[in-house]
Amino acid sequence: MTDSIIGPILLARRAEADSALLAALLVLPEEREPPPLCPEGGDAATAVELARYAGRTVWRYDFRLPAAAARYRLGETDYAVATDWSEGAHIAFVSCNGREDGDFDRPEAERNALWNRLRQEQERRPFQLLLHGGDQLYADPVWQSHPGIAAARHEGRRSGPQQPFDEAMRAAAARFYLDRYCRVYAQPATAWLLARVPSLMIWDDHDIFDGWGSHPERLLDGPVGRGLFEEARRAFCLLQLGVRPDEAPPGALDESGSSLGWRCRLPGFTVVAPDLRSERRPDRVMGSAGWRGFRAALEAEPDGRRILLLSSVPALGPRLSWVEACIGLVPKLRDYEDDLRDQWQSRHHREEWTRFLSFLEQQAGARGQRITLLSGEIHLATRAEIRLRDGPLHQLVASGIAHPAPPQAYAAALGLLARLGESPLPGRPISLHPLPGRRGIYTAQRNFLRLRGEGEDWRADWYLEESGWTGTLAI
Repeated sequence: MTDSIIGPILLARRAEADSALLAALLVLPEEREPPPLCPEGGDAATAVELARYAGRTVWRYDFRLPAAAARYRLGETDYAVATDWSEGAHIAFVSCNGREDGDFDRPEAERNALWNRLRQEQERRPFQLLLHGGDQLYADPVWQSHPGIAAARHEGRRSGPQQPFDEAMRAAAARFYLDRYCRVYAQPATAWLLARVPSLMIWDDHDIFDGWGSHPERLLDGPVGRGLFEEARRAFCLLQLGVRPDEAPPGALDESGSSLGWRCRLPGFTVVAPDLRSERRPDRVMGSAGWRGFRAALEAEPDGRRILLLSSVPALGPRLSWVEACIGLVPKLRDYEDDLRDQWQSRHHREEWTRFLSFLEQQAGARGQRITLLSGEIHLATRAEIRLRDGPLHQLVASGIAHPAPPQAYAAALGLLARLGESPLPGRPISLHPLPGRRGIYTAQRNFLRLRGEGEDWRADWYLEESGWTGTLAI
């Protein structure tokens, strides 16, 4: 796709009652100059070069649109953008945009069926915001991008010296990640939506490679594992956050860049996305920088503020300790050890998970903040609650927009596990529930989530590939 033009990819920066501050990304062949971007009612925006590598250049435009009949022109195309929040919020949430193997071997219409459905919703009533909750691309084939990288995958699990991450391997990984983003963003319905709906994105493991942070530290911190992370981080900064790799993203929770979480304030609510991958290790989810920034972000929000909290991995889920205890008894389960360690509920993270939920209880109780957790990752749709002193804290899970749904038996087995109950905070049991109008706790259909809010009245519903819209849930 070296000669392809990718974009515009519209990113939300901030919105106010009278205007919206936006960025637009454009990926062009290296020798091609970007056209001006002309926002309606404003001066033309000049492109800023973010990076030039792997035969392409990544450009960014920064501009503002008014909160009424807003449009911008790039090249020969006009793009309408919903920037008026006066009648409330209309938001979509997606996650898991791909699959581990053969992602692009599927027919385009099948792979992108829900993106096409989301486009129909956009044409009927435009969304002001599109939230991406992780796994925006499935980068697992990066291990096949160079023979040395493929060899290191097996070497990293054994004792003995590890091969260096040489320049040829780095170039191959860099090209792979950039090509992968370009191919994902070039999918027709996805491209149409990304050009018209401002996005906010946070990454998860598949944006690096499957299970990043939950594998043995020898693999993560070896030359090849670290090199792949650095290239994935560069691509994430450029093509999901819209910043240079040495820049902090707008609303950064950690100015040092050790953690890439962010906060975005919008009319009547704030979106907060802690980074659950950059500092992850088998025995932790967030490091000191991530925790410090996350706590400061919520503490800086006003009392009573509506907060949408993106936790790429669900923070409320079934008890997993029994399953983890079986790993040593059933050899086949060892292949799933990193998947279990990915979860907040893993016994290896229980103390940190309890600290996370205790902090949310503090913010919701003492500060009156109305927090809703939004998550993906599990390739199923479900919802959960934890009963706090002043009412329930809701978690809404929507996954995946393109990943195939797992078997119904898998969803049923998880549902049975969920019925066993879990209570990491004393006297605050977690309960998992079916989607409105459904029976099983987990729904094994591809899906996306819609949020609608006006004042204190916020509601959510899911679109299911086979069943259509669920009932509405008040949050």
